[in-house]
Amino acid sequence: MSLKDLTYEEHRHAETRPFVKVLFSGKVDTQLYAIYLYNQFPMYEVLEVCTMPHGILNDVPGILRSKSIRSDFEEIWKGDSNPPLCPVVNEYIKYILSIKEDPKKLMSHIYVRHMGDLAGGQMIAKRVPGSGKYYQFDNVDIMKEKIRSKIDDSMADEAKICFGYAAKLFEEMMQYVKQ
Repeated sequence: MSLKDLTYEEHRHAETRPFVKVLFSGKVDTQLYAIYLYNQFPMYEVLEVCTMPHGILNDVPGILRSKSIRSDFEEIWKGDSNPPLCPVVNEYIKYILSIKEDPKKLMSHIYVRHMGDLAGGQMIAKRVPGSGKYYQFDNVDIMKEKIRSKIDDSMADEAKICFGYAAKLFEEMMQYVKQ
């Protein structure tokens, strides 16, 4: 079985959250999308910073997303103060810091998040406000192959944890969707 197969149920659970449907609708409100980006930024930043000492992404130039997420947020956010952070963001940061010495666990999170950006993110990019730098990559297929070369089935449990955090963010974001 592949890692994709082993995490199918958790992936399916995350991608079927109502907030994902909002993102794919093509009608996502600019303020809502900015709040989403604001919440994604610290989650990606902590993950990417924690991977750096291990060098696990050194051969995947252009894969890091946190700066692009921040840039997209700054482009579209018009508020005087920062938007709210969902509770799951701090939970995720604490969790990543607790596994920062384990490159294999960190790579599991890279697989879930960054591979998702390389795949489904390409469809989301066409439907969200702003320039969408978050989802712009130079060599999608090459990046996917490099990530695939760094994963194995033993990462399934950790990848499932990451999918759980992603689903929780999608659930918490629903409070900001205008009905």
